[in-house]
Amino acid sequence: MHIPSLKEVVSAEEWALRVDLAACYRLVAAYGWSDLVFTHISAKLPESITPAGAHHFLINPYGLMFDEITASSLVKVDMQCNKVIESPFPVNPAGFVIHSAVHAARPEAGCVLHTHTRAGVGVSAQQGGVLPISQQSTFVLGSLAYHGYEGVAFRDEETPRLQADLGQANFLMLRNHGLLTVGKTIADAFLSMYTFESACQIQIAAQAGGALTEVNPLIIKGVAEAMRVQTGGLGGAFVWPALLRKAERLDPSYKT
Repeated sequence: MHIPSLKEVVSAEEWALRVDLAACYRLVAAYGWSDLVFTHISAKLPESITPAGAHHFLINPYGLMFDEITASSLVKVDMQCNKVIESPFPVNPAGFVIHSAVHAARPEAGCVLHTHTRAGVGVSAQQGGVLPISQQSTFVLGSLAYHGYEGVAFRDEETPRLQADLGQANFLMLRNHGLLTVGKTIADAFLSMYTFESACQIQIAAQAGGALTEVNPLIIKGVAEAMRVQTGGLGGAFVWPALLRKAERLDPSYKT
């Protein structure tokens, strides 16, 4: 499938963001978190390259598998999911409802990543949610919120409830639905999802064995405070260059 390059059409800053987001889609596919053409990863364009008062985002073209997405195929949309620049690809306004709600409530959010993995949905269906039984869970529990299932998320009336439930958390478990992470950058959102997904996979595996040993609540409280004060998060910037090298080895076409 030939996709005309936008490298010379958009600004250098937007192109760099497109490359990072395309890499994120490819990595989500590589780690087995994708759900055919469903779910989305949205990235907010910085105010420096958007018209005053406008909010523009990059999102996947609806109908492409995550391992097909390239920097040029990403679609730029506004808060209502209307295309900002012409694209031959369709977008899914219904799928953007959750993302637009999060971006509106959290203006600092550079990226919102949502998945429907088996482990994530499995834990979201458990009354106890994420249990404090692994090191990975301690990072999640320090900034975790829950949102009850209201059916397929395409109704605007759900927006205020989702926003209220999310608050300032960076991890959101959508009950009976899946996982969502909020990051200042694409790298932060991806690393948070890696940790979130790992915590869920470990929990499902541990529950297949014997009695569980829980982490001391004081340790969880300490981790949360350390993340807030010292790093402001998990620090995706440290691992992102290595992840980009992985994406390059898998298939460098994401950069086109």
